[in-house]
Amino acid sequence: MNIRSLLVAVLSVGGSTSFLVPSASAQNDDSHPGAAVYQRDCAICHGGGNARAPRLGILQAMNTDDLTYALSEGLMAEQGSVLSAQDRATVIEYLAAPEVALEAWIADIRCTADRRLVDLNGPAAMRTPGVQITASRMISEEAAGLSKGDMEDLELAWALAFPGVTTLRAAPVVVGSTVFYSAVNTRKVLALDAATGCIKWVYDSPTPLRSSVSIAELGDTGRETLFFGDARGQVHAVDARTGAPVWVVSGRATEGSGNISGSVVLHDGKVIVPISASGVGAGARPDFECCVGHGAVTALDMTTGERLWSYATMEAAEYTGKVNSAGARLRGPSGAPIWSTPSIDASRGRVYVTTGENTSLPATETSDAIIALDIETGEELWVFQATPNDVWNMACGRRNGPNCPDAAESIRRDWDFGGSAILVELPDGRELLLAGQKSGHLWALDPEDGNVVWAQRRGRGGALGGNHWGIAIDGERVFLTISDPGAGDDRIPGVYTFDIATGTPLWEHRLSPDCSGDRQERVPGCNSRYGISATPLVVDGAVVTAGLDGRLHIFDGVDGRVLFEFDTARPYETINGIEGTGGSVDSFSIAAGAGMIFIGSGYGS
Repeated sequence: MNIRSLLVAVLSVGGSTSFLVPSASAQNDDSHPGAAVYQRDCAICHGGGNARAPRLGILQAMNTDDLTYALSEGLMAEQGSVLSAQDRATVIEYLAAPEVALEAWIADIRCTADRRLVDLNGPAAMRTPGVQITASRMISEEAAGLSKGDMEDLELAWALAFPGVTTLRAAPVVVGSTVFYSAVNTRKVLALDAATGCIKWVYDSPTPLRSSVSIAELGDTGRETLFFGDARGQVHAVDARTGAPVWVVSGRATEGSGNISGSVVLHDGKVIVPISASGVGAGARPDFECCVGHGAVTALDMTTGERLWSYATMEAAEYTGKVNSAGARLRGPSGAPIWSTPSIDASRGRVYVTTGENTSLPATETSDAIIALDIETGEELWVFQATPNDVWNMACGRRNGPNCPDAAESIRRDWDFGGSAILVELPDGRELLLAGQKSGHLWALDPEDGNVVWAQRRGRGGALGGNHWGIAIDGERVFLTISDPGAGDDRIPGVYTFDIATGTPLWEHRLSPDCSGDRQERVPGCNSRYGISATPLVVDGAVVTAGLDGRLHIFDGVDGRVLFEFDTARPYETINGIEGTGGSVDSFSIAAGAGMIFIGSGYGS
């Protein structure tokens, strides 16, 4: 199965993954010794035992470098550490897709001289994934170059395929006619011409990339600079006009663990870096001494990369004196990772972050929480914990493994906050802090002290359900998207709208599965995984959403009327001539600017 991820641009749409398999590899040879290693050590999760684990077809689309990184120092490092060097090499050889000459297709679509200029004087539609530092996910007609009325007339402009890439998860920066895009697993950031998709410049990272991109002037130098994170927790600063590196430094609060899943946010000469580390995946191993790693925030000097302060969501894990049923010693506390992009409260001088669950006992008060920090010192000012005692790791599932905590000590829900907390000012001058949770809750807090002003809930929630990667507002209304995979009357994937000031329910749109025609073949799981997990975006009052089944839905934010729908999970003729087919849309894969909407379709799930 050859997987190609695409950036699809409608009036322009942008991104996608194929479900095709390479012919010239060891993947179709069940007698290959790597097949036995896979069945013995990997299939228990990747064969369907864990909803979060990519299926075999996705693994077989990864290249040798990415598999090696994943098993040596990436998300699967703990699992890889128990394999012998021979077994690790053998299973990588079995899984790896044929190598692709990346430089060849990049050279083929370099912009001609008349389109190569990076003009940073044009309208800035998206300077950060939240669009503003308050994380509203709201763009005006002027900034986007699109009105709500334009949405009904969208059409496909171009599609760009990324060979050997299984996951598109990042939001681009869009300034003038240039789209700055982190095509994560390619280890490249591309400056693309918005109108045609041709490449203006390429930045090569030595490590896999993971986060979205933000842009700001470098101190008082006048030099517009891109900032983004990688899977090693490093922050890269790159000249936006040329792609030349400025600096690369570690953003980790402590060395050894943690990556950057959300984007860094830039304010007042500081780079605020969210760190996700938890041991959530390693906990699935019965012999792992669960768990270590925790969320953190660091502040760096924007000009030099020098560390200014750091904050940890808990103290470092220690051995608790207990063992699991397999005899492995247990460690804790751990977890409360920060998956999201921080938001900034400039008037109060605060940073707001949201956190995930604990991954081992003892539970802490900082998990499944919204936390306010002093932007100058990193001091913790207040904590709102939405769900106490939520301790969960990948040992918890249909059959709980040795590292899953006892039900008497944890509710075991995995009810993270995956999206940013949005700071919004109301017409009467009051301010609220809004955030969606994987429980299906929508919270409105007083930003002064973290007290609850109002709350709503829709759906059942779950490890992959509820509100996964965040919400959006239009100034009067807040839009809660619900993922809720699976079946049952209590699972209600769709969009739910509330009055920001009061929490009063307004309109809602419940989604139904679409497995018509050949979609059952093109979109495995189309009857159960069709909810909205990706962060929505509001463009001139139109609510842009996209689902796990690849369908793009755009609504009128006032009344919920459907303005436009488009199936991204289909084959495309791409500008770089590489075969590609769209897939799931997830994470931060919706963006707008330069008169276009960009969708990253293909999440490897």
